[in-house]
Amino acid sequence: MIPAGGPCPCGSGRTFARCCEPLLRGSRQAASAEELMRSRYCANVCGDFAYLDRTWHPSTRPARTEGTALRWRRLQVLACAGEKGREDRATVEFRAWYLQENLLRVHHEISRFVRTETGCWLYLDGEPCFGPAIDLGRVGRNQPCPCGSGRKFKRCCLALLS
Repeated sequence: MIPAGGPCPCGSGRTFARCCEPLLRGSRQAASAEELMRSRYCANVCGDFAYLDRTWHPSTRPARTEGTALRWRRLQVLACAGEKGREDRATVEFRAWYLQENLLRVHHEISRFVRTETGCWLYLDGEPCFGPAIDLGRVGRNQPCPCGSGRKFKRCCLALLS
C-alpha cells in the first residue's frame, strides 16, 4: 500500500492522501475524467480491482477484473478533451510504464469516459497501443531510467528488480 503522506503514484505532485486515496476509499468521486483516469491508475498500483469495477461503465465492464503481476512505475497524462457538444463525455490519452519480469513496457491508450446523470465519471473503453519492451538488462546503472522519471536507473526501476 502507498503511505498516506507519500507522493501519489498518479504523478499529480500531491500526496496520496490528498489526491487519489479519497476516491479509492469512496469518500469522494472524481470531478473530471482525468481525475478518474489518475485514480484508476492508482487502483492498479494498489491492486484495488474492486475500485476498477466500480468505476467501469456497466455496458463495457467485464464480468470480473483480474489482477496482474505488473509493477506500475509511472503515469504520464498526454491529453484530456471533452467531446465536442457533449459535457458528459471525455477522452484521456496517457502512457503508463510498468515492469513485467525484466522488461519495461509502455501501455499507451486513449480512454473514453462518460458522466452519468448523477455526475459520476465512469471509464467506458479505450484504444490501447502497446509499445516495444525495453530489456532492462541492457541499461547501465548510471544511465537515465528509461521509464522517464528523470532519475538514474539504479535509483528507479533497477531498485525494484533487486
